[in-house]
Amino acid sequence: MTQSTFYHAGCPVCVSAEEAILDLIPAGKVTVVHLGNAKEKVAEAEHAGVKSVPALVLPNGNVLHINFGASIEDLK
Repeated sequence: MTQSTFYHAGCPVCVSAEEAILDLIPAGKVTVVHLGNAKEKVAEAEHAGVKSVPALVLPNGNVLHINFGASIEDLK
């Protein structure tokens, strides 16, 4: 993985975190995935280690869980 991936579900907590992340990480270095709109990506997020959203998966594979918006189980 050469860039970060930010997973969220569209809730107010997630949208706020998305705005902050996009202010911190340069354009083209982060992919934003809205799991509420892309249900097919839930398994991908879970495989990456995401337990709840919002979460940022770093290029080294570490997962940063930011606040708590929704459990990955709730998104299945």
